[in-house]
Amino acid sequence: MITATHYLVLSACLFGIGAVGVMVRKNLITLLLSIELMLNAVNLNLIAFSHQWGDMLGQVFAIFVMAVAAGEAAIGLGIITAIYRNRGTVEADQVRGMEG
Repeated sequence: MITATHYLVLSACLFGIGAVGVMVRKNLITLLLSIELMLNAVNLNLIAFSHQWGDMLGQVFAIFVMAVAAGEAAIGLGIITAIYRNRGTVEADQVRGMEG
């Protein structure tokens, strides 16, 4: 039987992969995907605890986090597209400031 512990271990693994991706990768798109992976790990925790405690509040927070993640992805991709058009690269080391 799958318990909340299984979901928490899976969530910790997902969060760890996302954290390593943020720390190691230099591509801005990969950084954005790693942040999304960490947000999904948090959502998995919220849903697991919500189910375990029989409370809907965790699911409400998970919906809110998904809405924030969708906005973050849309704005982040727009910014990355603008940086690529101006600089010709999406490497984080090459992008230091907002000056042209």
